[in-house]
Formats: sequence, structure tokens, C-alpha cells
Amino acid sequence: MSRRPISLYALLLLAITPSWLQAADKITLHALFKNKAIIMIDGARRVLSVGQTSPEGLKLLDTDTREETARIEMNGRIDELRLGVVISAITPQGSGGATLFADPSGHFYADGSINGVPVRFLVDTGATSIAMNSAVARRIGVDYMKRGRPGIASTASGMVRTYQVKLKRVKVGDIVLHNVEAGVLEGGFPHDVLLGMSFLGRLNMKREGNRMELRKRY
Repeated sequence: MSRRPISLYALLLLAITPSWLQAADKITLHALFKNKAIIMIDGARRVLSVGQTSPEGLKLLDTDTREETARIEMNGRIDELRLGVVISAITPQGSGGATLFADPSGHFYADGSINGVPVRFLVDTGATSIAMNSAVARRIGVDYMKRGRPGIASTASGMVRTYQVKLKRVKVGDIVLHNVEAGVLEGGFPHDVLLGMSFLGRLNMKREGNRMELRKRY
């Protein structure tokens, strides 16, 4: 039986078929519209409508112009990108890790969740534990006043009341940790949830330039 050459149509099918085993190094939400987004994937500019999938296997699920976010699916994972801020990497589900890229100011941000509620973390190796303000804690459903251990902390705004709590479940990328120490500060500081050493200290961390690799210890 003679071997037939692969047709152009077949090659096109291969080009648009999602590669779930492939990992994208750098994904950035470049522009956002109603039901449409421009996403940079490893330097390639992709204009996607809701429901469309890029050649790299990234599917745009929905957009929110008010919150300036887009929800995507890739490598079996659903993530949220934030306009102009989030620079992320999506690795295959089950890899037990996360890859982060620094923003223009040199800070590392990560989208994740606490007790199943989506949050945006700012990586802070100088923080002894995860830290959040009281408004974020209430949004997540952390009953810090009833279950937390009260204390006092000094901040740039002066002395504030704090509560030490334990978070049942914290997720960043494919990393999930349970019973993680955290601090809740009364008021609006810190603006972002700080991803401190109560989480990071249980991981293997590797930084090269603007790239940070987080891997769960086994």
C-alpha cells in the first residue's frame, strides 16, 4: 500500500489542534474587549473571540471589561488573566508547580485561590506568612475575629490590629497546600494578598532573571 502525502488540510488541522502537553512560557493579556481579547503567548499576538482556541491550545472562555480580566483554559487548567498586570505561565495540570514572570516594576504576581475563592497574590519573601487586609478576608469568608488569634502590628500607617489564622486551602498554579498560616490586618493594607513564607517556605523556589519557578516538595 503506497503512502499518501499529508494534505494541506491535515497540516492545518495539526496547526490548530490544542497541544495539551505543551507549556506556554509567557502569557500576557494585552487588550480586552467585550467577548474578545488580545493575548500575547510566548511573543505571538493572538486575537481571540470567546470560545476560540489559539494554535498554542489556549481557549478564551469569557471576558470582563469592568474587572479588566479574561478567563482562559489551557493544559487542562482554567486561569484568570488581568489586563496590563498579569504575566503568567501555564504548565500542564498535575505538574505540581507554577512559573511566574516579573512585571515591569520587578514584582511577581500570581493568580490563585484561598479556600476556593480566587485571589491575586504578590510574592513577598520578606513576609513571614500570607497577609491580607480585613476586606479581603471577609470576601474570602475567613472568620478572623472569631477564630483568629489577635495581636498588634506596626505598619506605615501606624499600629493596626491583626489576627493570626489558618487557611484550609491555598492554591497557586498546580500547587495546593493545606493549613497555611496567615495574618489578617484591619483596614486596607496590604492592597494585594502577600504570598509570604508560610506558603513559599514549603516549596522549592528558583529565580533566574525575571522568571521564578515554584515547585512543590515531595
